[in-house]
Amino acid sequence: MLNHYHPFHMVDQSPWPLTGATSAFMMTLGMVKWFHLSTMMLFLLGVLFMMLTMILWWRDIIRESTFQGSHSKTVMTGLQWGMILFITSEILFFISFFWAFFHSSLSPTPFIGSSWPPIGISPFNPFQIPLLNTAILLASGITVTWCHQSIQEMNNKKALYSLFITCFLGVYFTMLQAWEYTEASFSMADSVYGSTFFLATGFHGLHVIVGSTFLFVCLWRIQKTHFSSKHHFGFEAAAWYWHFVDVVWLFLFTSIYWWGS
Repeated sequence: MLNHYHPFHMVDQSPWPLTGATSAFMMTLGMVKWFHLSTMMLFLLGVLFMMLTMILWWRDIIRESTFQGSHSKTVMTGLQWGMILFITSEILFFISFFWAFFHSSLSPTPFIGSSWPPIGISPFNPFQIPLLNTAILLASGITVTWCHQSIQEMNNKKALYSLFITCFLGVYFTMLQAWEYTEASFSMADSVYGSTFFLATGFHGLHVIVGSTFLFVCLWRIQKTHFSSKHHFGFEAAAWYWHFVDVVWLFLFTSIYWWGS
């Protein structure tokens, strides 16, 4: 296979899957140790190793796709389907949270006062920070689409400007959500309402951080002129993921923040 022409990418041997799995294991053990023994050292060490793995692995993929030409049209088709299936798995992941939320809210048990929100819970006003965050994410969806259009038109200046705005909005959203958590009148331990609220919105916040990381890498790659009008799947994958994050937030806002309050 290596000595004959074919459209597939024969991946070289790499240590990064092993280091990634090891650092994920360290993070998991570190979180257990953090929760039970109040020491974060192992968790932070796992995070550091994970970040190093990400940087070095992404460096290799950028080299293969941009400079070595390993990502042919056939390879890109496979990557597109892989991203579609990944986002589908993420959709099912969030469906489980919505399932738990509606299962508990549509038929509240006597253990929580037969009402929703449960007795003693003061939910957030959906028309304050949650509505502002909705506007922020919708605006970021517009700017990331603007960036995609600019890349297709080979307008590097507009692509940089629009993607910078998107990254800024993503960071702003995260800061507002963190501030909202500090102002919450309930915690994750406050009945099924607290559990479903912080699980659903917290995992969405984590996805915003991951998506923002993708977009910051793409911002650096645009600055380095790695993308062309026909070869920019690295950005496309990040944009698909960001639109998925936008849509999930709309469901979170309408169901958990607005209807659930």
